[in-house]
Amino acid sequence: MNRREFVRRASLASCSTLLSPLAGLPLGAAEPALPPVPAGKAEHCIMIWLGGGMAQIDTFDAKKIRGDGKKVAGCYYDTIETAIPGALFSEHLPNLARRGEFLAPVRTVHHNVIDEHAAATNRMHTGRPTSGSLVYPSIGSLVAATKRSAADGIPPYVLMGYPSATRGPGFLGPKAGFVYLTDTAKGPEGLSLPPDISTDRARRRESLLATLRRAAAPSAGRDPALAAYGEALDQCFSLQNGDFLKAFQLASEKDSTRAAFGDEFGQRCLLARRLIQRGVRFIEVGFNLNFVNGAGWDTHNAAQLDLHVLIKGLDHVLSTLIDDLKAHGLLEKTLLVVSGEFGRPAEFDSGGGRGHHGKCFTVLLGGGGIKTGQCVGESNELAMAAVADPVSVPDLFATILNAMGVDPAKKLMDGERPVPVTDGGRPVRKLFV
Repeated sequence: MNRREFVRRASLASCSTLLSPLAGLPLGAAEPALPPVPAGKAEHCIMIWLGGGMAQIDTFDAKKIRGDGKKVAGCYYDTIETAIPGALFSEHLPNLARRGEFLAPVRTVHHNVIDEHAAATNRMHTGRPTSGSLVYPSIGSLVAATKRSAADGIPPYVLMGYPSATRGPGFLGPKAGFVYLTDTAKGPEGLSLPPDISTDRARRRESLLATLRRAAAPSAGRDPALAAYGEALDQCFSLQNGDFLKAFQLASEKDSTRAAFGDEFGQRCLLARRLIQRGVRFIEVGFNLNFVNGAGWDTHNAAQLDLHVLIKGLDHVLSTLIDDLKAHGLLEKTLLVVSGEFGRPAEFDSGGGRGHHGKCFTVLLGGGGIKTGQCVGESNELAMAAVADPVSVPDLFATILNAMGVDPAKKLMDGERPVPVTDGGRPVRKLFV
């Protein structure tokens, strides 16, 4: 470096120091800490799971650069303006575009899992990489353990999707697990009596089981697994006798309401509202469990051609759910989360579809008392890299938990080992202040 270049750089450094917000502070002084992010007041969370991975550039982070489905990268559809200043959605999301005041697309979520659906699904449910020594709980189980149900005889966590260990309680044990639904009309398998079992016979069985459990009580006190199993049994019996099963009487809703929600996915979302009315804290609703377009949201190759069918279905049902929650005074109390395991690139594969992309993708938040009507983060011209405000998966988890009034720094116990509820995540400040 010559003398002239040295002087130029030194001058720039001096100017930047004077213009810095830290100018005038004593040498070595730390930047003033921001005040803590205030805790949210949401009481429930409905998470809509888009298994396979939603293409952010074709939905909630649409770009004006049009792709051709072959060699030219870009959005597959036209874009439309939204109620969120400066935000564009896909043309197939007109209803949600009009309801942007209730939404907050987080457009810069990222992780490093790309090629493995199961590993990425685990990351987006537990907020962490897998561990060889510890099975981490899912976000639903974290809410179940920290918030518990809002009413007696009601489970805190219900799953209407694919049951898996990824969605389970991990080290928290069965009491923080999910109740799994296969039929929106009948309720969970095992809670209703089989046709050949009378009520009297069921009571005799319960009495016999109670005798056996009393005999095993001394051992249960020394065995945490047995004690947890006993708690799960008690919860099952309370679900049979309480208000929980009444939630599945969808016929009690107005015909116009059921018709507005539409297909099976819509009926699941209607049921989700009925469940939170009874005190369920966290509900995961899977969308496109029957693979309407042949591949779900995993739009490799020709599956891209029918992606608009899924997008239109999501637009209709989610906008109906928002209106329904608002009409029942529940939108401000219910955090909405729409997520998949990763996003998709702007480029097309050799079959005209899109691969996997975890470096930058969108998770849609809504309701829940957070500051909606804005986007979090900014991606580049092809929605493939963050250019402002990247949000890690731990930060996303901290945001969801904080919205639910759960301290993101809270620790839960795995035996005698304290485990933080997030992997060092910090809630997105602009959604709360």
